[in-house]
Amino acid sequence: MELPNILINKRLFLLDYGFRNRCKIDEMKEEILATDHAALAILKKTGLDVVEAAQLAHELLQASKGRGNRWKRARECIRLGEEALVARGKTVAFRKAVDEAMEARQDRRKRTRDDFRYISRRLLRFCPEMARRPVRFITPRECRACLEKSFDTLRQRHKARLVLSGIFGTAVKRGWCTENPVAYVDLPRLKEHSIPVLSLEEMRRLLAAAEEYDGGACLAAVGLMLYAGIRPEEVRRLDWAQINLREGMVSLRARHSKTGGARIVTIRPVLGNLLERAVAMGFVSGSVCPRNWPAKWRELRRLAGWDGKEKKWPADMLRHTFASYFARHFKNLHVLQMEMGHSSSDLLRTRYLNMEGITEMTAAVFWGNCHAGRHTINNGRP
Repeated sequence: MELPNILINKRLFLLDYGFRNRCKIDEMKEEILATDHAALAILKKTGLDVVEAAQLAHELLQASKGRGNRWKRARECIRLGEEALVARGKTVAFRKAVDEAMEARQDRRKRTRDDFRYISRRLLRFCPEMARRPVRFITPRECRACLEKSFDTLRQRHKARLVLSGIFGTAVKRGWCTENPVAYVDLPRLKEHSIPVLSLEEMRRLLAAAEEYDGGACLAAVGLMLYAGIRPEEVRRLDWAQINLREGMVSLRARHSKTGGARIVTIRPVLGNLLERAVAMGFVSGSVCPRNWPAKWRELRRLAGWDGKEKKWPADMLRHTFASYFARHFKNLHVLQMEMGHSSSDLLRTRYLNMEGITEMTAAVFWGNCHAGRHTINNGRP
């Protein structure tokens, strides 16, 4: 009798267990059915079917792989993608940014505009794929590759980097990108080569040639470059009205200077005497440089011994001569920095100062007797 009772109780237990589980299964089915309905309702609003939605979800999860909660990473991926789509509508192609940057520089000097135009066009010619790239998505790596592909020498790349940075700077101001990628492009530091300075004998020949050639029309310009450190392009734009012999100063306007900043240059006695001689020759108004100045300046150098073949004239040689003799004689880099229009004295130390062969005596002669030309100096000695 006990065995049937046990069997009956076991059967009743199993029936009860199965009934309760079946109820749970039915409840789960109802929940799943409700979730399906909710999901289908969401999909209906998007216009996607179940397969398309599953494919998108799969791609999203694949794209958001990484450490951390995959759900949170997927949501972050969606947010960033949305921002990128909005940003794409607020940017322009690189070519458009180049044109806008060029337009923004119409008030600059012609030489500055020409350099900017040449470099930007070269960048586009050697990297045509950059033309249609939205500026917001151009990376520092792309900028570096473009510079290296477009220019061969390190000095050219440094100059082109400034232009490229200017293009992106304009783009940032216009709201076309949030930051300047060129700021993250590092180029090897330029190794500045020492530029030779004139000896006293070379200065004697140059000043003698300036005084005799073309009736002394080039004398004032040569003196301003040699004794005031004014750049060749700056002296070419200089007018006699900017030279005040009574106050002993030369006023360089912002639009005339290379860096775009106005500055005052001191006329020291040696330069004052030379300018007075030029005035006595009848040069008192108009441009400091005579007509056809580039050709006459080349010819003057040739007459002084720089034929361009056996003996070449380095760029800015007179400016370097001025800086080196000034530092040796006056020993004041701060004043020299102001006179030359530099924002700091770093460039003076790395590029301009060449004391080789300059003694206290030769520096004193430079600032005292060199203006007397060939009558005072013989073979570089007073």
